[in-house]
Amino acid sequence: MARRGTPGRGKGKGAEKAATGSAKAKGRQERPGAGRGAGRGEREAVSRPVGGGVAELRPDRERPHGWTLLIDNAPQSHVDLDDPTYLSFAYQRRLGHIIDLAAPPLQPLHVLHLGGGAFTLARYTAATRPRSTQQIVELDAPLVQFVRDHLPLDPQARVRVRAADAREGLGRFPDGWADLVIADVFGGARTPAHLTSAEFLGEVRRVLKPEGRYAANLADGPPLAHLRGQVATAAAVFPELALAADPVVWRGRRFGNAVLLASALPLPVAEFTRRVASDPHPGRVEHGRALTDFTGGAAVVTDAAAKPSPAPPPSVFENP
Repeated sequence: MARRGTPGRGKGKGAEKAATGSAKAKGRQERPGAGRGAGRGEREAVSRPVGGGVAELRPDRERPHGWTLLIDNAPQSHVDLDDPTYLSFAYQRRLGHIIDLAAPPLQPLHVLHLGGGAFTLARYTAATRPRSTQQIVELDAPLVQFVRDHLPLDPQARVRVRAADAREGLGRFPDGWADLVIADVFGGARTPAHLTSAEFLGEVRRVLKPEGRYAANLADGPPLAHLRGQVATAAAVFPELALAADPVVWRGRRFGNAVLLASALPLPVAEFTRRVASDPHPGRVEHGRALTDFTGGAAVVTDAAAKPSPAPPPSVFENP
């Protein structure tokens, strides 16, 4: 879930998916107009019932081939078919930095995406790292088909989409397959409980290569109990962590997104910090002792005690 950040140099579910979602969806039946062939003046929103509610693709009036995906009026993803390196949401820009820093420029990667949305980050990876091998695991098969119908993937991109539960799909991957695992999974604007536990993260680490990295889009609000617990849980599985969020989220003043980065090996914290701070919607990165102190002694989350992430307040889905 995502509160929309200022569009930036090519980088933008929780709170960030929210601010553009207050308008009522226009029409509930599909109409022609989505996709690369429609002109600026011809495009109309299209919608279709999917597993998680009503999916809508709403045209971006500032970008001729840009589209925002909404589920029940909550913005989920933004895609520009002409420029897949353009990331509109702030949390997606931060995940884009992680993709950029995962290996030298243009080096292909094996990437596993847990949660599909409009395939924004898979498109970004395919554009910036040609010949990468990518797998998307998305539970909502009707949503996958809706996106494929209106925002088709580049046929040259090596992207495979599996319709499955994220944890179930993760369990099917062999040990050491992935250079990068990206989790961006929300159901009803909340991360499911079974994707918040140490057991889940243990499976993520199994699938990663020894030098691989895990990135997750998290969402929380005051008093940040969920976020503290997620950092403590990740620290029980991965020795190296960093967390990026807006300053107002760090101060516990607003519900919002935070991007977690974890690995068994040292992370490029200085460069990640610089890039996050330089974004059009600047964020702050914490790591090391400061991040440990942030957890405040929070308990590690296990399957037995796992809960979904908190629901965002109604105000998150209103335009500021």
